[in-house]
Amino acid sequence: MQSGRLFFIADTHFGSEQVRRFENRPFEDTQAMDKVMTERWNSVVSPEDTVWHLGDFGAEGCEAPILSQLNGNILFVKGNHDVFSNDYYRSVGFREVYDYPVLLREFWLLSHEPLYVSENTPYANIFGHIHQNPMYTTCGAHHFCVSAERIDYRPIPFDEVVRRVQQADAEKYPPRT
Repeated sequence: MQSGRLFFIADTHFGSEQVRRFENRPFEDTQAMDKVMTERWNSVVSPEDTVWHLGDFGAEGCEAPILSQLNGNILFVKGNHDVFSNDYYRSVGFREVYDYPVLLREFWLLSHEPLYVSENTPYANIFGHIHQNPMYTTCGAHHFCVSAERIDYRPIPFDEVVRRVQQADAEKYPPRT
C-alpha cells in the first residue's frame, strides 16, 4: 500500500464553524477554511502517498465529500469528535480506521490525544487534539503535535517530523565530550 511518502495531520475539523471560531482560525467561513485546507493538503500529498489523520476529521456528514477531494491513502486514528463506527468511516473513504493508538515502525506512537512518554520511554508520540494550547510545545525529544493549526493546515511529511524530533533530542541530550 505505501509506495509514496508518509504524512501526518490531526484536528482538521472540516466543516466545523464552532472549531473555526473557537480556535481563531484565519478563515472567513467554513467554506473558505475547507477550500484552503484541501488545497494545502493536495499541494504536498500525491495520490500514491499515505496520510495518517490522527483524529477529529470533520463535522458530521462532510467526510465523504471532503475525502473525495483529498489526495493519498488516508489512515484514520479516531479522535474524541469521531463518533461513528469504523465501518462508517471506511465506507466514506478512509483506507483503515483505528480506535486506539498505533505503533509505527517500532518507535512512533500515533494517537489522537497526547500520551505520556518520558525520557525513559523508548517511544516518541505523534498526536493531535491540543490545537494551539500553549501548555504543549509542538515538538520535543519524545513528541510531535500535528494539530492542523501547528502545521500550517497541511499534512507534514514524516521525514520532517523525524528530523525535528531528532533535533530536539540532540538539543536536550547533547553528546558528551
